[in-house]
Amino acid sequence: MDFLIVLAGWFVFHTFFEESINMHLRHLEVDFAEAGVFLGLYWSVLFVVAGLYKKLYLVSRLDEFFKVLKTTIIGALILYFLLDFGNNASFDAERILVIQYWFVVFTAAAINRFIIRTIQRFYARRGKGLHRTIIIGTGQNAKVAYDDLIRNRTLGMDVMGYVQVNGKVPEPELGIDDLVIGHLDEIEQIISQNRVQEVLVAIEPERRKDLIDVIAKIDNPDITLKLLPDFYQLVSGLNKTNQIFGMPIIEISPEPMPIWERIVKRSLDIIVSIIGIILTAPFLMILAIMVRIDSKGPIIYAQRRVGRNGKHFTMYKFRTMYTDAEAKSGPMWAQENDPRVTRLGFWLRKLRLDELPQFINVLHGTMSLVGPRPERPHFVDQFKHQIPLYTRRLRVRPGITGWAQVKWKYDTSLDDVKEKTKYDLYYVENISLKMDLKILIITILTMIKGKGQ
Repeated sequence: MDFLIVLAGWFVFHTFFEESINMHLRHLEVDFAEAGVFLGLYWSVLFVVAGLYKKLYLVSRLDEFFKVLKTTIIGALILYFLLDFGNNASFDAERILVIQYWFVVFTAAAINRFIIRTIQRFYARRGKGLHRTIIIGTGQNAKVAYDDLIRNRTLGMDVMGYVQVNGKVPEPELGIDDLVIGHLDEIEQIISQNRVQEVLVAIEPERRKDLIDVIAKIDNPDITLKLLPDFYQLVSGLNKTNQIFGMPIIEISPEPMPIWERIVKRSLDIIVSIIGIILTAPFLMILAIMVRIDSKGPIIYAQRRVGRNGKHFTMYKFRTMYTDAEAKSGPMWAQENDPRVTRLGFWLRKLRLDELPQFINVLHGTMSLVGPRPERPHFVDQFKHQIPLYTRRLRVRPGITGWAQVKWKYDTSLDDVKEKTKYDLYYVENISLKMDLKILIITILTMIKGKGQ
């Protein structure tokens, strides 16, 4: 609708200012239709970057009005500085033309979204178009949240019932026994049977210790998880809260990055991996020959690892250990002065050059330049039962380097893995292009200093 409405706005704008617009189009060497399609795509992309297509429903129309206002002003300024109008128009004429076009786009987009949100609210009040929701918790907070959601349909949630946490029995005076639909241990079955889209966690302040268990059991990228903060969390500023029509919410987004950042990140992965393979090809050949001369065995070591969303893939690296190094011992962590490592392998690990073949994995899409390091299935099966929230690190593509790699040492024990998981989870929750750039710079410095292991 945004694309179509902007396109229609272009036709209206051209009708009123045909002479001036045609003069500029001739200067830019484009015709009327081409310019219309370009502008429609331009505004669509800009709205994506501005977050106007996030998975938000029933947002405040006033909040959206100001967001559209800000986005269209920025878009108009970008157009003004990008388009060279030439010497055929004065500065004042160009400025007035851009302001007039901005007004058309802003008005069209704002009215379009106002109408759509009004229709959504109309149906929401009648119980239609709501997201199927369950409430985790059976205490006073859960009851208050339930009453708010039932009373205010425009919050957009249709509550299926309550889910009991760790044996917490509902208090009789709350009168919610008939609405308890299961226990937290049955959460996967409850979500599947009720086709749940939203999970609202509303446990009591004294049972905060259950929060880790709750989040770990609802580690589903297709489910939007929201936490209802208690008074202490709100006034202490420990959590960044959102609000839905006045109801404070801490939202744990199922999608770590906005779509435009994911596109840029993946594009950079492809470009850098292609350039990296081409530029390092002669060097890779030399390293391959050295690995072959140094010890018997294959040059490239291929190993099964666990990638995004738990999918297995084959990861490649230069072989740094003797052949069948784990034949007797089974999978083991790396250790200082590891006897399994070859003479050349020691230096390849020290300079992290053994990871260079993983550009192939990045190009293929099973890995990224930056992300949590992929682990072997043997260890993942152990860690997901021993470390709370461990599987959340599988929500993003694994990387050649990562926040944990530049901030923590190699794993030599379960305690190391637990500590490194904290860094991985921090990266997943704060992933951004800026953070990726920072990690890449630190990684390069680490390679130069030879601090690998």
